[in-house]
Amino acid sequence: MAITNSLDLNSLEFATKFTGELDKVYEQESKTGFLADNAFKAKFVGARSVKIPNISLQGLGDYDRDTGFITGTTTISNTIFTMQQDRGRSFMIDREDMDETGVAELAGAVMSEFVRTKVIPESDAYVLSKLASFASTKSQTVAYTTPYETFLGLLEKVQDACGYSEQVVCFVAPEVYMGFKTDTALEKSLNVGEFKRGEVHLKVTMIDDVPLIPVSSDRMKTAYEFLSGGTGKEEGGFAPTSSAKGIKMLMLPKTAAMLVKKCEKIRTFTPEQNIKADAYKFDYRLYYDCFVRTSGADAIWASIESTTTSGGTGQGS
Repeated sequence: MAITNSLDLNSLEFATKFTGELDKVYEQESKTGFLADNAFKAKFVGARSVKIPNISLQGLGDYDRDTGFITGTTTISNTIFTMQQDRGRSFMIDREDMDETGVAELAGAVMSEFVRTKVIPESDAYVLSKLASFASTKSQTVAYTTPYETFLGLLEKVQDACGYSEQVVCFVAPEVYMGFKTDTALEKSLNVGEFKRGEVHLKVTMIDDVPLIPVSSDRMKTAYEFLSGGTGKEEGGFAPTSSAKGIKMLMLPKTAAMLVKKCEKIRTFTPEQNIKADAYKFDYRLYYDCFVRTSGADAIWASIESTTTSGGTGQGS
C-alpha cells in the first residue's frame, strides 16, 4: 500500500490534478481572484519582474479629398513591474496517519484547507490593501456617509474616468453590505445577477448593475505586515499594521488591475525521500503580485475610515 501511494504521489497526473483542484478552490473562494483574468498579456522578463504592454493611439483627424488621411502615431511601450510577494510553507504528514485515509485523500484535504483558510485570505488582503492605498495616494477617495450615497459618489468618479461600458465591481466591508441589505428604500434597487470569477459563475447581489462583493473585515485594511514564519513570527500569515485604516468600499473597473501569479507550485516527497522525518512532505509556494494598468489608474476609487484600526492576527474567512 505504501508503495502504491508513493507512486501515485510522484506521478505527473497526481500533481496536475492536485494543482487543478486547488485552482478551483481559489476561484470559488477568493474575492479578488478574478483579477487574474486580466493578466494573459503579461510577460516575465526576470526573476522578480513582469513586463506589461501599454498602447497609446492618437485620435481622429480630418480627411482631405486631395491629400487623404492624416498619419497618426501608435506608441507601444512596456512597463516593467517588480513582484513583491514570494510566499510559501512546508507541511509534513506522518506515514502512520495514512493507514486509513490514504496519502492522496488526506494530502488533498490538508492542502485545500490551507489554500482556503490561509492562502486566499492573505492574497485578498494584499491585493485590496494595495489597491486602496493606491487610490488614497492619488487622493481618489470619497468620504463615507451612508452605504448608498457613498456608493453613488464612488460610481460617479469611476464611470467619469472609465466610461459607462466597463464592468465595474465594488468591494464592501461587512457592515456596509448589511447596510445595503437592510435599507428598505433599496429593496427594488437590489437584484441578484451573475458574476464570472475565473471559470466559476457566481450569483451576487447587484445594484445599478454593479456587483457588490462583501469581504470580511480582516481583509479590508489599507496596510498589512506579512509575517516571515521565522523566529518570533512562527505563525506566519498576515496582520494589519498599526497605521492601517479600514476600507469601507473599494470600486474599480474589472479590467483596471491584474493579479499576476508567476509561480504556484507544489512539491511532494515520500517518507523515503524526506530526510527529516518518516513522513510525507509537501512544499507550497506562491509568487504573485497585483499591478494597476496605466489605463485604469484614474478609475480606482475608495472610501476609507479616517482613523487607524488596532492590529490583529489577520487570519479569517
